[in-house]
Amino acid sequence: MKKIIIACTALLMGYGAMAQKAITRTGEVKFEASMPALEEIAATNSTVSAVLDKNTGEIAFLVLVKGFKFKVPLMEEHFNENYMESDKYPKASFKGKIIGYDKNATTEKTYDVEGDLTIHNVTKKVKQKITIKPAGKDTNGTFAFSVKPQDYSIAIPALVKNKIAENVKINGKFTLTEK
Repeated sequence: MKKIIIACTALLMGYGAMAQKAITRTGEVKFEASMPALEEIAATNSTVSAVLDKNTGEIAFLVLVKGFKFKVPLMEEHFNENYMESDKYPKASFKGKIIGYDKNATTEKTYDVEGDLTIHNVTKKVKQKITIKPAGKDTNGTFAFSVKPQDYSIAIPALVKNKIAENVKINGKFTLTEK
C-alpha cells in the first residue's frame, strides 16, 4: 500500500514543482448498488488519496479497491473476487481538471470537473460536479455521480442481475491540506 501511495504522490507531483498542492490520504468514497426492497449493496472506503493543484485546478484521486468495507463479509469477498477482480485490478483512479477553479474563492462553489475515470482497468472520459469549500489552509470537497458497471467491463451474472442497480451511485468527501 505504501508503494501505491508513493507512486500516486510522485505521479501527481508531475503537475509542477512550484504548484500549491493540497493533499489527503483519508478521503472517503461510498457506493450504493442496492435495489428497492432487496438487501443493501453498499460499501465505504476511508483511505482514498487525493491531490489538488490549487494553481491550475488539476485534481487526482486514487482508490484501493480492497479498501471498500461492506456490512456483510461475504458480499465484500464477492465484490473483490467476482466483480472487481481486485487482485488483478487493485485500484481505481480519477485524474482531471476542475473547470473554472478559483483558487481565491472564500465560499463554497460547485464546479464541473472533467477527466479520466479508470475502474477495472477501463478508462472513460467523464464530466461531473464537484463542490469545493475553502476552510483556511484546508479545502473541503464533495462529489456525487453514477456509473454503469458494464461501461467498465464489470460483468454481473444473470443470476444476480436483478438484485444490483444498473447505475451505481458513488459519493465522495474529502479534506485536503496544503503542503
